[in-house]
Amino acid sequence: MNRRTLLIGAGSAIAGAGAGIGLAAHDIGSMEAYAAEAARQRAPLGTSPDLADLLRYATLAANSHNTQPWRFRTAPRSIHILPDLTRRTPAVDPDDHHLFVSLGCAAENLKIAAHASGRPGELVVESDGNAIRYAFRSGTPGAAALAAAISRRQSTRAVYDGRSIAPATLSRLAAASDIPGVSLILLTERARIDQVRDLVLAGNSAQIADPAFMRELRQWLRFNPRSALAARDGLFSAASGNPILPTWLGRPALDCFFTAKAENDKYARQIASSAGLAIFVGDRADKDHWIRVGRACQRFALTATSLGLKHAFLNQPVEVAGVRSELAKLLGAPDSRPDLVMRFGYGRALPYSLRRPVKAIVE
Repeated sequence: MNRRTLLIGAGSAIAGAGAGIGLAAHDIGSMEAYAAEAARQRAPLGTSPDLADLLRYATLAANSHNTQPWRFRTAPRSIHILPDLTRRTPAVDPDDHHLFVSLGCAAENLKIAAHASGRPGELVVESDGNAIRYAFRSGTPGAAALAAAISRRQSTRAVYDGRSIAPATLSRLAAASDIPGVSLILLTERARIDQVRDLVLAGNSAQIADPAFMRELRQWLRFNPRSALAARDGLFSAASGNPILPTWLGRPALDCFFTAKAENDKYARQIASSAGLAIFVGDRADKDHWIRVGRACQRFALTATSLGLKHAFLNQPVEVAGVRSELAKLLGAPDSRPDLVMRFGYGRALPYSLRRPVKAIVE
């Protein structure tokens, strides 16, 4: 779910430099192989999917840094979703807020896919908030619109086309994400969007100036299809519209061109091109409500996808504590903790991110 992208700033210059020294296939791998694997992971469920297929769809959920911080435990009539604390990101997410939001996103995907395949049931968060149980039964296959959107949803980190969105569409997005304990604030007025933009830029500058944040970010960057295919996680540069580079060139390029000014300029352009912002706020700051926020966010994202809209996260204002308090004041709820910020609008698709194999996440 994290909005962080790799800006190889003057991308054409870097790409040109790479071409000048000659990049062999063994340095960067094949985008054709990458695209084939992404397509395989996002294949349709079919008429009688097994539990492994349902888990595959669950993992296509939004999640921070594409860390995929989840494990699954299956039984004949239930599936438990558990946190994988080995995939924490303590610099950007010190209290595991994003981790549990990610679990909520995966849980909602699971529920939607299971209902569509004739396994209706309910999600229950355990009392300590450390696991989610989906208990299901056999039934008639349900509505498939959101299930079909699961394989097409992506956090599209690109400039959109600036078109506005009809009020009826906004109403459908709001209705779809109506989860008890979560409030959704939709901003479409440019003045209000610009106020949030300023907080995005302030949070972004603070993070880039933080050595711990940058060290952690480097761990999750994948500069080429070869490294992305090997890891099946992390932030692949092409999925953000950035140049493909061998790892040995990508790391120094990051140090040279990943600056607060360049990133802020990029985010300002992206926000200006968007139709609006969606801000999710849980009633309380605990694991149960973070999971609820994830469920609401995932439903919003899937509904947007089904309506031909793109979305991407802008979570800097909720990741930097001082900026988060300013966002809460701006929203007129100074005692709340805003959970997620998302932009949305019409735009082109980018390459999909990869997921780890189901066998690697099942206990």
